[in-house]
Amino acid sequence: MGEFHTDAELVSRALAGSDAAFSRLVERHQAAVRAFLRRVLGGWAEADDVAQETFLSAWSSLRSLREPAGFRPWLCGIAWRKAQDRIRSSRRAAARDSVWLEAVQAPAGVSPEDRLAMAAAMADLPPDVRACVALCLAEGWSHGEAAMALGLPLGTVKSHVNRGRTRLLNALGGSDDA
Repeated sequence: MGEFHTDAELVSRALAGSDAAFSRLVERHQAAVRAFLRRVLGGWAEADDVAQETFLSAWSSLRSLREPAGFRPWLCGIAWRKAQDRIRSSRRAAARDSVWLEAVQAPAGVSPEDRLAMAAAMADLPPDVRACVALCLAEGWSHGEAAMALGLPLGTVKSHVNRGRTRLLNALGGSDDA
């Protein structure tokens, strides 16, 4: 089990019936999926629920994956669609927002006031802009990867990232003229 397998190899093995291969894919990507969903949905418990739904859906629809090497963007696309369903079906409760504000992680040296301002600015972004910001700025994804995962045109992702970045900088009293 110590040997490294690419996502494409693990997908191929999973399609051949290997539960262990799919488990390895889950282990490899669950932290990133959960982090993305926490940023999009704003709460730990809800993000974990949606992440579990995402992996169940991925397992049952694995045969629909056209490009096995693109497992990560495909998986985050499922997560995004599940998150959109959750956003549409649940009201934005104050309790969920406060849990999210407490859970936001900021780099060392960021004041609690700035952390709250950033969290509030992130929460105010429309869900699709928030998803682009979460993937591209917080997770370091390329615009192309985010476009594939979210099912959005590349130009839309770039626009959403720029708009979101500007709003976050303004919330912190900064400028994007750098």
